[in-house]
Parts: sequence; C-alpha cells; structure tokens
Amino acid sequence: MPDFDMLVIGSGPGGQKAAIAAAKLGRRVAVIDRPDMVGGVSIHTGTIPSKTLREAVLYLTGLTQRDLYGQSYRLKEDITVADLTARTQHVVGREVDVIRSQLSRNHVALYAGTGRFVDSHTVALREVTGHERLISAEHIVIATGTRPARPDTVEFDERTILDSDNVLALEHVPRSMVIVGAGVIGMEYASMFAALGSKITVVEKRAGMLDMCDVEVIESLKYHLRDLAVTFRFGETVAAVERHPRGTLTILESGKKIPADAVMYSAGRQGLTDDLDLDKAGLAADRRGRITVDEHYRTKVPHIYAVGDVIGFPALAATSMEQGRSAAYHACGEAVGRMHHLQPIGIYTIPEISFVGRTEDQLTEDSVPFEVGISRYRELARGQIIGDSHGMLKLLVSPEDRTLLGVHCFGTGATELIHIGQSVMGCGGTVDYLVDAVFNYPTLAESYKVAALDATNKLRQIDRIGD
Repeated sequence: MPDFDMLVIGSGPGGQKAAIAAAKLGRRVAVIDRPDMVGGVSIHTGTIPSKTLREAVLYLTGLTQRDLYGQSYRLKEDITVADLTARTQHVVGREVDVIRSQLSRNHVALYAGTGRFVDSHTVALREVTGHERLISAEHIVIATGTRPARPDTVEFDERTILDSDNVLALEHVPRSMVIVGAGVIGMEYASMFAALGSKITVVEKRAGMLDMCDVEVIESLKYHLRDLAVTFRFGETVAAVERHPRGTLTILESGKKIPADAVMYSAGRQGLTDDLDLDKAGLAADRRGRITVDEHYRTKVPHIYAVGDVIGFPALAATSMEQGRSAAYHACGEAVGRMHHLQPIGIYTIPEISFVGRTEDQLTEDSVPFEVGISRYRELARGQIIGDSHGMLKLLVSPEDRTLLGVHCFGTGATELIHIGQSVMGCGGTVDYLVDAVFNYPTLAESYKVAALDATNKLRQIDRIGD
C-alpha cells in the first residue's frame, strides 16, 4: 500500500489547491517543497511580492493623487528599497502562514526538501540536511512552476544585471534601468520603476508590446509611460550587455548604446523540471522545461498529473489554482466541470489593464460584426473623487443578439471591475441587462451602465437609418 493517495511536488497556487481538494475528498495527501518556498514562486518572487511592491510604489509616490494635488505631489521624497520591501515582507510572511495553516487544517503532510522520481509511483525526498527518504503515492501531481529564462550570452550578477526574481532584492532604487522584453512582467516592472522616478528604456525585438490586449488600451498605456519618461525601443535586439564600474552599457544590434545603472531581463520563463528525473517516471519535458498534459491535466503516465506554469500557457496563478482543483478531482474520481473558456486576464501595469473575451482586431479578423460602447472614468463621479481621469471601460457588443463579445478595462480597479463583464458574458447576458441594472453611485462599476448606454444608442441609430 502506498504511503499516500496523492503526493504533490510544489506548493504554489496549483499544487496547494490540488492538495487541499484531494484532502477535502478524504484522501491522504502530502506536499513536498523547499522550506523557504512554501507557497511557491507566486508567493516569494512572483505574483504576491510584485503586486505588493506595486501598491507600495503607488502609496509612497502619491502618483495616483497628482491629478488632484499637482504634479509635484509626493507622499515621501526619498523612497528607499527598505520602504518598499517592508510591506512586501509583511504580506509574504502573512501569506506563508495562511498556506501552512490551510495545509495543516486539512491534515496535508508538508515535507521540507526537493523531490525527484525513482519510479512512476515513488519520489525520493531530499531533505535540507541532505538525507534522502522514499515516499510512494497512488497519484502524483507535478506543480513545480517556473524560473526566469536566462540567455546564455548574458552574465547575470544579480546586482546590476538581473532577472525578475532578483529585481526584488535590489539594494537601491536605480536612477536608470534598461528592461529587455515588453511582455507582462517587463511592462509591470517598467511601470513601477518609472513611477519611482527611474529613467526606463524598454527594448523589445517585436514591433509592439502586449499584443493580446486591445490596441486602444495599449496606446493609452504607452502614452502614460512616455509621460513618466519611459523610452521604447521596438524592433531592436540586444547584442551585448557590458558591466562597468560606473554602471552598465546595453549594446543593440542596430549599434545603439544605452547606459544605465541596471539591466533587467524579462525573457520568458523556464519550467523547473531539470532535477525531477522525469525519465524515471516515463516522462519528458520540452526544451522550455514544460510538460504536456491532456484536458484533465494528466501526463502520458495516467496517474501522474501536472498543473500550473510548468504546463505552459496561460501560466497565471488564477488558472493554476483551477487546474490543481480539477486535476485532484479527476484523480479522485470526482465529477468536475470544465474550466470556463472565459478567463479574465489581469496585467498590473500602472494603470492596470484587464480584459475578457475578444478584442476588436480579433473580431474584425473573424468577420464578426460588433458595436463599441465606451465609458471614461472622467465622466464618472467616482473617477473624479479618486483622481483617475484617464481610465476607461470598453464593451464590444453583438448587433445581432446584443450579447457581450469582449470587455476591456484600463485604469484604477480594472482587474476587479472586469468580473462584472465576465459574469454577464458567462451567463449569456445582453447589453440590455447592463442598461437596466442599477449600480451603486458613485462607483467605478457604474461605467458598465454608461458604456452599455453608449453601445445601445449607436445600435439604435443604425436601426433608425436602416428602417
């Protein structure tokens, strides 16, 4: 008889939710993770610290209050790294306590160390002391997550040439910084450091950034970042990064040289599977360290599952949690609904971006007709109260059945607001529901009613002319 019904390798959002779901179903469950990484990358170097850092930046710089109090407004003049990390350490510590408590309350055994496969049902636990012990399980869930990918040609010193993990350990706020890669992580950190007053240059080999987002939203974000003195170098590739006593020199293939105090690479993520000895379990990872799974998150070995960032796209904490729960239910023979195709995307730039459904470009490409309804925060009493005159909400509405095809939000609270649109879309609601609904006043949620009225007024005009 195996030691456990389910063994989970990794305690991030996916692993943690898989373990608790199986425990709630009465199974004997164990989790393996390094003692300093309970909660996974999400808690220690990813989602939670970066979003907490963002809150600290917004609070200490007073950036969001400058429309009300003037461009010279600051809550604190000289912001140090200690000011920023104090809040981060507090939140991370609390979150680790919450996760340990949840695992303990559900009688999930937590083993400190790393795991590697001995065979498809057995994992060797290597404890901090170096001692190894074998743990067997009927089902195994791989939830090891990812680490930042590092180009071989770059010499990372974790002080001046960094990846997104090291950037949280900076000794001081750099006066200037080059960020290589205009993906989600790159743009989130570009926003934060620009808000702190760092002179940021973003280098991206593609022609644009965040190409999954609405074009109008991205143009607005670019405008905001340029206003904070961010320089964009699109269509450019880094040839070399040199470290000098007075800082770094980033040399582009076009011949340009960019001096800066620090360089941060945001070049995608690499699955943490190198040390798992996957071949012993009859598995293999691709060149980015990712594991292939089916719709139930099973690997090609039916009793071994994989969830979270280690399986690739969409690699979000929110989707990882749902994958973990779904995998545990399937392994335990419990009925589980398929994850809804409407998954909101949240990008914590300054201002933040969130969307659900399709963009205007995608609808045009698919020859799907749509009408646009827009609400701007400056038209809302709540927008004036909080001092956000730039935010906006955009609804894409089908003129045929009046359902919502996409919702795009840019500004304060975008990642919260989006769930209203997600709920209406998920329940097959129409724009008329939003027109007739009563929203609290003054709120940002009221933007749905304003945008809905804008869209329906346009549809009415088309109907009038067509009659």
